[in-house]
Amino acid sequence: MKFCKKYQEYMQGQEKKLPGVGFKKLKKILKRCRKNSPSQKLLNATLAAKTCPDQCPVCDGTFFPSLLNEMSDVVGCFNQRAQKLLELHLASGFRKYFFWIKGRLQGDHTALVEEGKDLVTYALVNAIAIRKILKKYDKIHYSKQGQLFKSQVQSMHKEILQSPWLCELMAFDINLRETKVKSRKAHALFDGCSLTIKDGKPSLICELFDSIKLDVDLTCSICLDTVFDPVSLTCGHIFCYICACSAASVSIVNGLKSADSKKKCPLCREDSVYEGAVHLEELNILLGRSCQEYWEQRLETERVERIKQIKEHWDSQCRAFMGV
Repeated sequence: MKFCKKYQEYMQGQEKKLPGVGFKKLKKILKRCRKNSPSQKLLNATLAAKTCPDQCPVCDGTFFPSLLNEMSDVVGCFNQRAQKLLELHLASGFRKYFFWIKGRLQGDHTALVEEGKDLVTYALVNAIAIRKILKKYDKIHYSKQGQLFKSQVQSMHKEILQSPWLCELMAFDINLRETKVKSRKAHALFDGCSLTIKDGKPSLICELFDSIKLDVDLTCSICLDTVFDPVSLTCGHIFCYICACSAASVSIVNGLKSADSKKKCPLCREDSVYEGAVHLEELNILLGRSCQEYWEQRLETERVERIKQIKEHWDSQCRAFMGV
C-alpha cells in the first residue's frame, strides 16, 4: 500500500478531525505542474542547471503556501495537545483532584500513556508525509527547492520535530518508565529513547524513522553546565531559566515574558524568542532524578541567587513607591 493511502486511512481513523498534510491535494498540484512542464529541450537545460524552471505555477504560490499553512496547523495542534497531556501528568493539589473528578486522570496513567502514544504517532506520521511530499517536489522539478523550503520552515519553527513539546514527551516517556518499572512493565511512547551522559554532558537521544535521530544537547551554552530548571526559547535552544533571564536582561521575578522583543538568543542571535519560551518541567524532573548530586548543589546556589534577586526587586519597588 502506498504511503499516501496509508496516511489518508490514518487521518480518517482519528476520533476527532485533526489538522494534517493535504497529501492527495499536493500531489494533484504536482501532477498539474508536470503536465504543464516545458519542452524536453528546456527540461534538459533545467536538469543541467539543477534549478527549478522559471515561472513554475507550483513555485509561484500554490504548493509551498498550502504546505506551510498545513504545517503550521499540524504543529499548533500537536503543541496544544501535548501541553494539555503534560498538565494532566504534572497536576497536583486541587488541580489533580479536579481532573480526577472529571475522569481525565487515572491512577495507573493508562489514559495518559495511550494519548501520549497517539501524539507521538501523529507527529511522526505527519513528519514523514512532509518529508515525502518535498522529495516528490524536488524529483519533479529536478531541483533542491523542497530541501531549501524545509530549511526555511525550520528557521520559522514550523517543523514538528523541532517542537519543545516533543522533547517534553521524550522526558515524560523516560520518567514514566523509570517510575513504573519496579511494579509492572512500562509502556513506551518512543522506541529507543534514552537520557545519556557522556563526559558529564547529558543529552536526550531518540531513534525515530528512516535513520532520523533526535539528539537534544542538555548543556546550557551560557553557564556551560547541565541545564537547571530548563526553558526552550522559540528558536529551539535550551537554557537554564536563570541564565535565560540574565541573557534577556530581566529578573526572575518579572520573568521571560517581560523581556524586550529586541533581545536575542545568545546562540543563534534571533530576536523575539523569550516571550513564548516553554518551561520544560518533565525534563527538569528527569535531570533532577538522574543528576542528583549536581542537582542538590545547583539547587542551593540557585536558591541564594533567587532570594537575592527577589530582595533587590522588592527594594526597588519600595523605593519607587516612597519616591526615593
